[in-house]
Amino acid sequence: MIGRLNHVAIAVPDLDAAAAQYRATLGAKVGPPKDEPAHGVTVVFIDLPNTKIELLYPLGDNSPITAFLAKNPSGGMHHICYEVDDIIAARDHLLSQGARVLGGGDPKIGAHGKPVLFLHPKDFQGCLIELEQA
Repeated sequence: MIGRLNHVAIAVPDLDAAAAQYRATLGAKVGPPKDEPAHGVTVVFIDLPNTKIELLYPLGDNSPITAFLAKNPSGGMHHICYEVDDIIAARDHLLSQGARVLGGGDPKIGAHGKPVLFLHPKDFQGCLIELEQA
């Protein structure tokens, strides 16, 4: 059901410093910051030959990243995103297997302009999973 790894998301306490570190220290191709108000985050994508890294920074008072950074002040891995061919079929299959889909189960448009869903980390060995329609 899952396809290729789309990205690994890392919550960061300082978006500019994190982007600069990937650019200067690791020599990565770093994109510009992009606000995603519907998700409460500002994102920066780092392009790698085989996937992407998504740096996440809180946007607004109700950002889910604020709580994550309160527990992890230095930042850390927030989620892994896998591609799926049909997000509704994937959701229905996961629900039939007892997985919990966050946010009511309806896909939202993600940072790449495609439908996404998040799966409860307690159902996947403590890892928050994002599914993105390819």
